[in-house]
Amino acid sequence: MTDHKVGTREEWLAASLELLEAEKEHTRRGDEVARMRQELPWVRIDKDYRFDTDDGPASLTDLFRGNSQLLVYHFMFGPDYTAGCPSCSAIADGFNGSVTHLAHHDVTMWAISRAPLAKLQAYKQRMGWSFPWASSYGSDFNYDFRGSHTPEAMQSGATEYNFATSDWRPGLVAPPDSPWIKLFANRSGVDWPTYKQESPGLSAFALDDGDVYHTYSAYARGVDGIWGMYQLLDRAPLGRNEPDIWWRRHDEYDGDSDA
Repeated sequence: MTDHKVGTREEWLAASLELLEAEKEHTRRGDEVARMRQELPWVRIDKDYRFDTDDGPASLTDLFRGNSQLLVYHFMFGPDYTAGCPSCSAIADGFNGSVTHLAHHDVTMWAISRAPLAKLQAYKQRMGWSFPWASSYGSDFNYDFRGSHTPEAMQSGATEYNFATSDWRPGLVAPPDSPWIKLFANRSGVDWPTYKQESPGLSAFALDDGDVYHTYSAYARGVDGIWGMYQLLDRAPLGRNEPDIWWRRHDEYDGDSDA
């Protein structure tokens, strides 16, 4: 027997109409925030970043592939990882279909990670993904755009992430979110200080008259909007309903949760 409120169709409709007004306001606010993103000042990039791709070495300009806009997902897959971050993997499960539509609307989308290209290619094959994925191994790109953090920065107690400075020094009292960090570190084949050298994020770039500009970045909960699974769960009867970490890589649901 459900302990949730049960009502008549008329009561449901009245409550739904009230919710509709809130959802419309949420949509209008979302439109306003999107305009604010587009009005951010652009910052020209003068550093020559280099990447390894399936098609060979590439510059940041090359990643645009003829379009004028570029989206980069900072995928947590460090050089020492044996597999990509489970959360990033769940987010990336939604990329395959989207990249095709974006490419035909003047937007190219890539995932970029610090792991060597061979590791990314093997994991991409395992996951059945087709979206573009580049390695920034040996480049400053991930560090400059706060998708990665050096051991020195973490040891300093002043790690810059999500437009703030945090103390991520290993050996201190574990942060509140450490249970899931340790779990995902284990599932990625590294200890948690190594796992935390990588962070999720989304960055946007524009190509104008031969120059590349950084236009936008979001991190942490800021990438919730591109995690399609959560957008659907928010509309399911029980919502996110997650007292604990429940998701795995899509090929692990029938296997060992610590794999």
